[in-house]
Amino acid sequence: MRIEDLRPAEGSRRRDKRVGRGTGSGHGKTACKGHKGQRARSGGAKGPGFEGGQMPLQRRLPKRGFKNRFKVEYAIINLKDINRLNGLDIITPDVLVEKGIVKDLKDGLKVLGEGEINRPITVRANAFSASASHKIAAAGGKAEII
Repeated sequence: MRIEDLRPAEGSRRRDKRVGRGTGSGHGKTACKGHKGQRARSGGAKGPGFEGGQMPLQRRLPKRGFKNRFKVEYAIINLKDINRLNGLDIITPDVLVEKGIVKDLKDGLKVLGEGEINRPITVRANAFSASASHKIAAAGGKAEII
C-alpha cells in the first residue's frame, strides 16, 4: 500500500448541501430556510444561552458571595501526624504522598502545630504555622520553606 492509495472510509465523507442554486436544484429560492422568520434571516442564529427572549437561566439564578480566583489552598498536616513517622529524618511533601498520609497536595503543604514532636527532624513544606515552627525548633529540628 502506498500513500496515494489511501482513501477515507466508505460513507464517512458527504458533499456539502449546495443551497440557493436555482429552483431546479430543489434547494433554491429560500435555500431550505422557509419563509421569513428569525432563522431565515442572515445572522439569525442566537447564542447558546438564548431562550427565545425568556430570561436566560444563567440570569435567573441568584448569585451570592465572592470567589477568589487567586486563593492558595494548602494540603494540611499536623505535627502529631509527622511524629508518627518513625525512621524518617527529612519530611518532604513527596514523602508524605508516597506514604499515603497526604492524598492531594493542592497548591502546596502547610504544617500546623497540633500535637507534640519529640525528636529533631527537618520538615520541608510550603508554609508553617507559628506554633508548628516553634515546636519543631524546640525539638532541635528545622522548618524549611520550599
